[in-house]
Amino acid sequence: MKKLLLLTVVCFSLLQCEAKKNSEITIDTDSAIVLGHKEIIYSEVLNEDREVWIHMPASYYDTLYTKTKYPVLYLLDGPEHFYAVSGMIKQLSNANGNSVVPEMIILAISNTDRSRDLTPTPVTMDFFSGDSIQYASGGGAKFLDFMETELIPHIDNTYPAAPYRTFVGHSFGGLAVLNALATKPVLFDNYIAIDPSLWWDDQAFLRTITSNLSAPKFAGKSLYVGVANTMKPGMSIKKVVQDRTKSTVHIRSILEFVKDMEANKENSLHFDWKYYPEDGHGSVPLIATYDAFRFLFAWHELTGINQFFDPKTTATAADLIALITTHYKIISMHYGYKTCAPEALLNSLGYEFMEMDGATEKARAVFALNIKNFPNSSNVYDSMGDFQLAQLDSLQALALFQKALAVGENEFSQEKIDLLKAKLMGADPLPLK
Repeated sequence: MKKLLLLTVVCFSLLQCEAKKNSEITIDTDSAIVLGHKEIIYSEVLNEDREVWIHMPASYYDTLYTKTKYPVLYLLDGPEHFYAVSGMIKQLSNANGNSVVPEMIILAISNTDRSRDLTPTPVTMDFFSGDSIQYASGGGAKFLDFMETELIPHIDNTYPAAPYRTFVGHSFGGLAVLNALATKPVLFDNYIAIDPSLWWDDQAFLRTITSNLSAPKFAGKSLYVGVANTMKPGMSIKKVVQDRTKSTVHIRSILEFVKDMEANKENSLHFDWKYYPEDGHGSVPLIATYDAFRFLFAWHELTGINQFFDPKTTATAADLIALITTHYKIISMHYGYKTCAPEALLNSLGYEFMEMDGATEKARAVFALNIKNFPNSSNVYDSMGDFQLAQLDSLQALALFQKALAVGENEFSQEKIDLLKAKLMGADPLPLK
């Protein structure tokens, strides 16, 4: 059973005064700002409905460009982190021309029984108080089975999901992330464990996972661990690692783990971590997630393009294409599948070079690369038609606009064809833009 529900985020301001403290506002749904949607997926593994929140990249809705597949980010404790992570990915992937990280589908998983699903082993006694626990635990393996056999296949079959996945979890969620890395490393490429509760089960899981991650079988996998400042005033890292009281066991457990990971040179795991002295357990997810993205996708951003806009440059159109294609070969290597420069990126570069004196061949080369990469896109032929029109080659432009419509319908090529035909027949049409 699946239900698709609309999730909206509406930003507004409310002016209050003494006489109208309880004023009500009616929001027109047509003006709502939509961040994503909810979906209910029935799990036979867990025998319950599971709710997920899904955010699609902005380019997914842009009908101008050929649809591509996107990496997927799986986010635990979904509703708590959905807004921040969605905004962060948008900012780093396409806002202000950024390409620090790729655009991603964000799949945020809501909880039903958090302690049951996210803890790796069952316990009966509370570690800190010694009392009997009043909650379920130890269902971590079953929850990962749900992800592997039901959730991930559903997302792959329903959405334009690429086989490159990132898994993010905080606290108990951090345990689940590390459990997945140790027991199901094929599920994800990147693992982000934020202030994980490695004290769990009197540190038994800590000892198990440290042993499991020592094996040389994690080539191509990346792990980032964020560590919050959960020490009491007056404590320091040096003091806390020597302390043996339960008040420091949370941070001590994580520090012991990252120390072991740093020392392990045999497991081939791409690993980094950071301690955040100004952030506690509750505030650390935001900054740790940002730093994790910068670490995990250090290879993603395309740099070196600005030199080609320098009027004094000696770099050629061939150099430009070599830079772009080489960079995306590197990205393909990291992804494990072939990818190329986004159609929107090349389209934008082509028009920028068209407007620049002396950059005609660079514009031509970029538009030609877009045609090579996306031969089934109507837009790439229309853009090359605009280029030929700028070169005063009306016949070539006309042929390209016709090719654009032959490949697929769009809202702009037919008007250009009509105007060009009128011009070629000697009429006095409106000027082409």
